[in-house]
Amino acid sequence: MTDQGERPAPVTELDFGQALGTLFRRFSTSAGAAVEDLPGGPRGFQVMAVAAGTSCANQARIAERLGLDRTVMTYLIDDLEKAGLVERRPDPADRRARQVLLTERGRSTYVEATHRIEHVERGVLAGLSDADALLFRELLLRVAEGAGDVRSDGVVNACDVAETLAPGRSVDAPTGVRG
Repeated sequence: MTDQGERPAPVTELDFGQALGTLFRRFSTSAGAAVEDLPGGPRGFQVMAVAAGTSCANQARIAERLGLDRTVMTYLIDDLEKAGLVERRPDPADRRARQVLLTERGRSTYVEATHRIEHVERGVLAGLSDADALLFRELLLRVAEGAGDVRSDGVVNACDVAETLAPGRSVDAPTGVRG
């Protein structure tokens, strides 16, 4: 701040919203290309990421979480299932609902795709040191959590970045294979 309490002129012409939009577009475009081989592309990856989580979500909850119409979700899971990446099982908590679970093939495909997404993230954050990139991810996650856009269980994945600009975590998490 200057002596009169005014803020100095910004270093760039981008405002906060423009900067977020720029990062989102760059990440979204590159992430889409990185997972275009998956049924449903980024949305398919997002479904797989939720299925890989520690709590098994049913199809309706995944659709709600990702902001997808239930009909779209059904077709998306059908395609993932046909590719042998996920399977549906009755939800023990609600026999009318179906859990979406990664298959063995789905788990290995998810791990490979996550590595590609992490490479995209490193590219987007290449202008930052490793320490600054880590700090950026942590702060962005904190802001997103405060906005209510990240799952309450604290598990975040690379697709959450594309949806909410929250940072992804490494695949060293649970495999997501159930049964």
